[in-house]
Amino acid sequence: MPQLPHPPHLPHDHRRLGRELDLFDTDPLMGAGLPYWLPDGAVVRHTLEEYVREAERAAGYRHVYSPVLGKRELYEISGHWDHYSEDMFPPMRLGAEQVVLRPSLCPHHALIYRSRSHSYRELPLRIAEVGGMYRSELSGVLGGLTRVRAIQLNDAHVFCTLEQVVDEARAALGLIGRAYADLGIRASRYRLSLPGEGGKYVADPELWRRATALLRQVLDEAGLAYDAVEGEAAFYGPKIDVQIVDGAGREATLSTVQIDFHQPERFDLHYIGADGAKHRPVMVHRSVIGSVERAVAHLVEEHGGAFPVWLAPVQLVVLPVSQAQAQAAAELVRRAVAAGLRAELAGPEQGSLGARIRAARLAPYQAVIGEREARDDLAAVRLRDGRRPGAMPAGELLLRIGERVAARGAGVWEGDVPA
Repeated sequence: MPQLPHPPHLPHDHRRLGRELDLFDTDPLMGAGLPYWLPDGAVVRHTLEEYVREAERAAGYRHVYSPVLGKRELYEISGHWDHYSEDMFPPMRLGAEQVVLRPSLCPHHALIYRSRSHSYRELPLRIAEVGGMYRSELSGVLGGLTRVRAIQLNDAHVFCTLEQVVDEARAALGLIGRAYADLGIRASRYRLSLPGEGGKYVADPELWRRATALLRQVLDEAGLAYDAVEGEAAFYGPKIDVQIVDGAGREATLSTVQIDFHQPERFDLHYIGADGAKHRPVMVHRSVIGSVERAVAHLVEEHGGAFPVWLAPVQLVVLPVSQAQAQAAAELVRRAVAAGLRAELAGPEQGSLGARIRAARLAPYQAVIGEREARDDLAAVRLRDGRRPGAMPAGELLLRIGERVAARGAGVWEGDVPA
C-alpha cells in the first residue's frame, strides 16, 4: 500500500491523489494526454470494466471487439469526416489507403450490424464494447484523466424498431442510475443537448425533430427533470447527457443516451419486418459510465481514494504484530486471495504497527494478527472508518468481506460496532 503522510485535503484532486496513491501517471516520452495505469489503478479500471460488462450482460447486451483503426472512407460515410475531423488525428497512409485512429465506436458497430441479415424477431439487438478511441485534443485542455487523447469508452448501440426506441432509451437511463448507485456517484442534472447556431450538424430538420421528441418522451416517462441546452448535441442528433460535478464545482458529462436516425441511413442498415419487406432500424447510442478515464477520475475525487469495498485496489491488509506472527498473517492473505479478495501483507519490516496501520488507512479492512490471533485463527479487525469490531474467526471475517463485495454497498460493515 502507498504510504501517505496525512489524509488528503478537500476538495480532492484526482491528479494529485492518482500519483500519491500510485494509480496512474504520465511520462513526456509517452506524450501528453496519454496516461499509463499503475497496478492499483489497473485494478480499479479492470474491476470497473468488468462491473459494466456484467451489468450489460444482465440487461441483454452482447459484447464485441472492434479495431481502433478504420479507413478514412468509413468516417466519410458516417459523417465524422465532414463534421468532426478537427477532433480526429491525421490519416496514416497504408499503401494506397488512408486509415485513421477512430474517434468513435459507432461506425464500427454499424458495420458489425450490417455484416449479417436481421429479422424483426431479433430486435432489439444490443451490442456493447469497452473499446479504445482517440481524440486530437489540444495540449492546453489536457489534464489528468478527465481530458486525454487515448480513451477507453464504455459504449453500446441498440438496433431496434421505432416502436421499441423509447423503451430501450429509458432502460439505458435505468442502467445508468443503478450503476451510479453502486459506484457512489451522484448525477448533478440531466441535460437534453440540442443543436446550436453555426455548429457542424447534419442538415436534416425532420431527423432532429423526431429524435428530440422521442428523447423528451423518454425523460418525461422516466420522471426526470432536465434542462434543454443548445449547442451540446452530437453532430448527428440530440442526446441526453448525465452531468456530474467535481469537488471544484466543474461540470462534465459522464453518461449519455442518444437516438440516431442518421447513421442507419448512411450505412443503409435494415431488418426484415413481419411483412417480409426491408425496414430501417433506429440506433440508440448509450454509455453507462462514459470513458473509463473520466469515471475513475470522478471516483477518486468523490471518494478521496477510499473506494467502495468492491472497487478498492486492496480490500484487506493483514498486519502481524511481530515477525513471530508473520507466517500466520501470510496464511490469512493466501486464504483471502483464494476467496477472490484483494489482500496484502504489511509486515514488521515496513515499520511499527502504528505506522503500518496509518499507511493502510484507505483499505476498507485491516486484520491485526497478534499472539492470540495467530494461535486461535482469529483476526483483530479494524475498519477504515475507525470502528473496531474486535477479534473474530478469520474465516468469518473473509465471509463478511466477501458479502460486502458481492452486495456492492456503500458501507464496510453491517451492524453497530464501537469506534
